[in-house]
Amino acid sequence: MNPLTGSSTTFAELRDRAAELASAGTRRILGITGAPGAGKSTLAMRLVAALGPELAAFVPMDGYHLSNRVLEELGRRPRKGAFDTFDSWGYASLLERLHAQAAPDGDPVVYAPQFRRDLEEPVGSAIPVHASTPLIVTEGNYLLLDRDAWPRARAVIDEVWFLCPPEDTRLSQLIARHIRFGRAPDAARERSLGSDQRNAELITSTADRADLIVELADPPAELPPHIA
Repeated sequence: MNPLTGSSTTFAELRDRAAELASAGTRRILGITGAPGAGKSTLAMRLVAALGPELAAFVPMDGYHLSNRVLEELGRRPRKGAFDTFDSWGYASLLERLHAQAAPDGDPVVYAPQFRRDLEEPVGSAIPVHASTPLIVTEGNYLLLDRDAWPRARAVIDEVWFLCPPEDTRLSQLIARHIRFGRAPDAARERSLGSDQRNAELITSTADRADLIVELADPPAELPPHIA
């Protein structure tokens, strides 16, 4: 995969940019995308924690993984993580509801699903999002993809940031995540360089559609277990 170069940006600069979105006066949605292992969910959760619950809520795309049973029925279980192993229409519909939520007749609370890595399954209605929250931060691999319902989702996201750490860093983080969730080291490396890498190449091909391509200048010294 050809290396992608983004502007070197500090977390404080990204936090301030997200805070501007949160202060716009109406509901805003910020999307963070990038290849597997880039650190998307880590950055998203850092931003939400820095802004606080009155300003921001975290709603990841991963809640729309198809269940393992459905993937097996479709013959896609070995490719779990590919764009067609998610319910893109469900995710787009959720973002449309969240986009409209702050209107006078919007839902007071929208309940979003959450992906549980310990179960390797999505869990429905796990994340409450209140109409009073001005900024929704979402993250996922395929926010910029131009097929299925992904363009519908992109249409209601105000900004999409493409996160691109150095490739060796991304791969080491991805392999470590697979090991953390139960894969043997050899299997973790094989998965990272196999189906995950094919997904990464597709995702990286969409980067030119992002509003910002960024390499985080000051990533956290230790990444938590939910590395994206």
